[in-house]
Amino acid sequence: MKNIKIAIADDYTIFRDGLKVGLATDDNLEVILEAGDGEDLLKGIENNRPDVIIMDLKMPVLDGMEATKLIKKKYPDIKIVVVTMYDDEKFVIHLMEIGANGYLLKNADADEIRRAVYSVHETGYYFNNVVSNALLKKLVIKGNIKPSFNEGVQLTEREQDVLKLICAEKTAAEMGQQLFLSPRSVEGIRQRLIDKVGVRNTAGLVMFAVKNGMI
Repeated sequence: MKNIKIAIADDYTIFRDGLKVGLATDDNLEVILEAGDGEDLLKGIENNRPDVIIMDLKMPVLDGMEATKLIKKKYPDIKIVVVTMYDDEKFVIHLMEIGANGYLLKNADADEIRRAVYSVHETGYYFNNVVSNALLKKLVIKGNIKPSFNEGVQLTEREQDVLKLICAEKTAAEMGQQLFLSPRSVEGIRQRLIDKVGVRNTAGLVMFAVKNGMI
């Protein structure tokens, strides 16, 4: 497996150093960029493109929320895991809507952070207890969020199979093995689902599945 290149954006040096120590135990993870605020991060990305950014929300100059919006607009392929002290559901949902791929609390241990990095890199999203399917279900049913999906979406049986496995956080390789497809075919179906449902990312597909009682 090729190294996953990581950027860390946090205004506390001690947090960045601790995170680097936690990630250094895994030879597949390589921290290539550090930034103390969103503006430094954007400048750094121009010359040193990471696969995954571990992003603090509360930073000076340019905060994590604004930086996420700008990065997703300019570099849609870069995955972003937000790390914050806030577990307020409106933060969670807003960040997912603007393109964040995962959401961790700052008390997450090193193992969970590594799992989140692998998950967003391989599947496009990471849901823990903070962003659990139960929370999404509660929010959708209560009508607190109104994700906009295309009207009258009809999924083929194969598309439904892939969507259910996406919701189970399976990688493209795992899905391919289970469905007797190549990982590339699985990725093609995933992209077709995104286009058909009319969402921006995999998190949107999960919301669609929740709302339609598929999980």
